[in-house]
Amino acid sequence: MKLELRDYQKECLEIIDNLKPGSYLIQMATGLGKTATFTNIKRKGRVLVLAHREELVTQPVKYYDCPVGIEMGNHKSNNEPVIIASVQSLTHRLENFKPDDFDLIITDEAHHAPAKSYRKIYDYFKPRLHLGFTATPNRGDNVRLDDIFQDIIFEKDLKWAIKNKYLTDINCLRVNIGYDISKVARRMGDFAIGELEETMNTEILNKAINEAYQKHAKGQTLIFATTVKHAQDIAKEIPGAVAVTADTKNREELIKKFTNREIPVLVNCMIFTEGTDMPLVETVMIARPTSNSSLYTQMVGRGLRLYPGKEKLTLIDLVGTTGRANLCTAPSLIGVDLNAVPESKKDEIQGDLFELPDLITKKSDCVESWIRNVEIVNLWAKEQEYNTHGVNYFKMPNGDMVINIPNQKIKIPAQDELGKTTIHGKKVEMQKAFDKVYTYLRENCQDYEYIWNTNIVRKWGKAPASEKQKNQIKRFLKNYDTENLNKMQASQILNRLFYR
Repeated sequence: MKLELRDYQKECLEIIDNLKPGSYLIQMATGLGKTATFTNIKRKGRVLVLAHREELVTQPVKYYDCPVGIEMGNHKSNNEPVIIASVQSLTHRLENFKPDDFDLIITDEAHHAPAKSYRKIYDYFKPRLHLGFTATPNRGDNVRLDDIFQDIIFEKDLKWAIKNKYLTDINCLRVNIGYDISKVARRMGDFAIGELEETMNTEILNKAINEAYQKHAKGQTLIFATTVKHAQDIAKEIPGAVAVTADTKNREELIKKFTNREIPVLVNCMIFTEGTDMPLVETVMIARPTSNSSLYTQMVGRGLRLYPGKEKLTLIDLVGTTGRANLCTAPSLIGVDLNAVPESKKDEIQGDLFELPDLITKKSDCVESWIRNVEIVNLWAKEQEYNTHGVNYFKMPNGDMVINIPNQKIKIPAQDELGKTTIHGKKVEMQKAFDKVYTYLRENCQDYEYIWNTNIVRKWGKAPASEKQKNQIKRFLKNYDTENLNKMQASQILNRLFYR
């Protein structure tokens, strides 16, 4: 299937053509055509494409101009120049191949690459090139890909895609339907699906989902549910809605009727997340709470394609109580989190997607949020296995780490998928950036006690705030009660006050 490639796809292919042997990552936002891109890579030998779902195994076949073999279930390849394999199947068939059988390995949806099944395959084969394609930044999942890929060679993110009119803009809404998943267990970095379904699939909540649909949805609507039963029960509540599951035999026919506006709503469970071509989706409703940013981005991605007469996507996050677990919502699409925003203010984070960061900063602009930020930084650093050396960083909503010293503001930009940041125009590992800042502060700023926040550097973390700290805070916040502050809390407040 010969397609006319877009300029950015041609740019990506040219970069790939000139790569030295190695393992590289390509990030292209959902809807920018990564499948069309990687199937047009010039072949210098046999190619292996790895995917984890049936749709992703079969979809690329039509784009290739040569025989394609399939390794999945009952399908077995026969020495074709291109093999597309289900990861689950291939892990049990490695003995059918030699380690040097493939010149190029392509990992589709490369955010899954850290899984053991993928690693088993990577350890077996010895290709000239390994290319990972992904649409989803992994900051929110605390999963980095730096032990698999050595560099990011091409990046076209969501903001770029929307700005350049390749994808539709997004209007983001939050509708609190009153669920409480604070006690739902966690499995593999996300909510345990059995407990999640039990909590979410109630008559009251499903009626609330219908009410949210009737009130806020615009046009053709795609709803993501927790399980098959949940999808079916939601569909019963919404007039004209159809549930689509793995057992649905006529998916293509339903999608066609949906696109022709004969069916107003499709409700699905993990069917329309990756690799499904749905030309017209005007509203996406997330009734499947997740703390996995990759999954969330894939769900929203179904609605990002342009379509005649479609002005923008309406994205409806159905929210409730989550306890300490992070819930992915619209800001997750651009690497922004709501951790610093008080619960009472979170439902006000609505509007055009790229206006949300400023709104989040404004809503989190309170002393309680500033104090809590030290916990956010410490937890993040622990999960990422970083040593911040006790420096009192303030983590901005977009992931930037900032600190203020007299006459100078220091910023470490948010890390990318490989755990790297950019300093003075050069990419360095995030830990190296923390080390550099620490060395500079120790040599030049030891007297400014508010730049330190833990006992690693000073032994006074929980001691009462000093009079100097209190007086400095009073200069900015005349009516704030500083009596019960400890030095760590005071240092965090001052860092934020000086940085603003």
